[in-house]
Amino acid sequence: MQTNLADFIKGTADGNEAEAILRACVHCGFCTATCPTYQLLGDELDGPRGRIYLIKQVLEGAEPTRKTQLHLDRCLTCRNCESTCPSGVKYGRLVDIGRRVVDERVPRPLADRIKRTTLKEFLPRSALFKPAFTAGQLARPLLSKELQDKLQPARQAGAWPTRAHARKMLVLEGCVQPAMAPNINAATARVLDALGVQLIVAPKAGCCGAVRYHLNDQQGGLDDMRRNIDAWWPYVEQVEAIVMTASGCGVTVKEYGHLLAHDQAYAAKAARISMLTRDLSEILPQFEEELALKLKGKITQRVAFHPPCTLQHGQQIRGKVEGLLRAAGVDVTLCADSHLCCGSAGTYSVLHPEIAHALRDRKLANLAATGADEIVSANIGCMTHLQSGTETPVTHWIELVDRALA
Repeated sequence: MQTNLADFIKGTADGNEAEAILRACVHCGFCTATCPTYQLLGDELDGPRGRIYLIKQVLEGAEPTRKTQLHLDRCLTCRNCESTCPSGVKYGRLVDIGRRVVDERVPRPLADRIKRTTLKEFLPRSALFKPAFTAGQLARPLLSKELQDKLQPARQAGAWPTRAHARKMLVLEGCVQPAMAPNINAATARVLDALGVQLIVAPKAGCCGAVRYHLNDQQGGLDDMRRNIDAWWPYVEQVEAIVMTASGCGVTVKEYGHLLAHDQAYAAKAARISMLTRDLSEILPQFEEELALKLKGKITQRVAFHPPCTLQHGQQIRGKVEGLLRAAGVDVTLCADSHLCCGSAGTYSVLHPEIAHALRDRKLANLAATGADEIVSANIGCMTHLQSGTETPVTHWIELVDRALA
């Protein structure tokens, strides 16, 4: 794709990156076949190719409108188009750049500004979110359906192991997960403890930065990333890996090195942190034989695995969770549209509930068709979103393993 960037962005770091991405696109349209919003809405501008054209026009000097902003907002950033693209177009980075430029030029309606500001200032701060989440659960019957969906009862965490091991790994607690699903990291710690690995939490680490970054407070998101790097740095020489139990956090932390590449104070540290970061599904396969022996015959129900977009498209990790569970004798299956987004997409299900619920209901229908007794996933957002539409239990796959080991 030929480009002629406007002076305001030409030669900048974002401009150079956007230009390289735009030039890689060959207009083939393969991406539209796997775009959830294009499938749902049938509008070219609500598919990757159309959005790429919109961003190109803006970066070449065209004046964006509220309509431009809305089409970019409707993108789930699921990055399924990246998995489909034969030319390797890095669409996720391009849409981040495009959204920032458009937001600088197009004022948002007041209600939209209030909602987004509340999300980006509230969710990343677990000290604020946790008590509010607890209070919200008490008032749940009085709240709107959208809020009730997000305020489901949290599964209480069991005991965190106290044994010390020579092998050590860090884990990111995150922002909403400690309140909404505290058992995920506790279960991870127990499973790794049974395998001879000690899981450590850095007290000052928090939100990975994705919430603010993807709500166009990119500087705020980068500040969250710097804070985590500072919190983890004293442990870097002691640990084998930084474990991510939420794939949405994992895809962001793995991109720290790229996102902070132009920060002289943090570039080298960010690259090191990204290299150390592993999704939990990348850690446990090294213990596959041992786990298979420990779990043999203990998980008898049929399980459907929902692979989050941040795992299969963002991190390009496929087959590891299913492979691990199958090696342990678990009857695990994928649903017919396993490559498509469930509609959660971070804060998307709050900002665009109609589209998010349509995608959720389609996903749940396909998951139900598998006949599974339990749905497992690898991201807190997907789990909460799916559970809001079904009575079938939706848990993290590590909780399934932990229950069996216990």
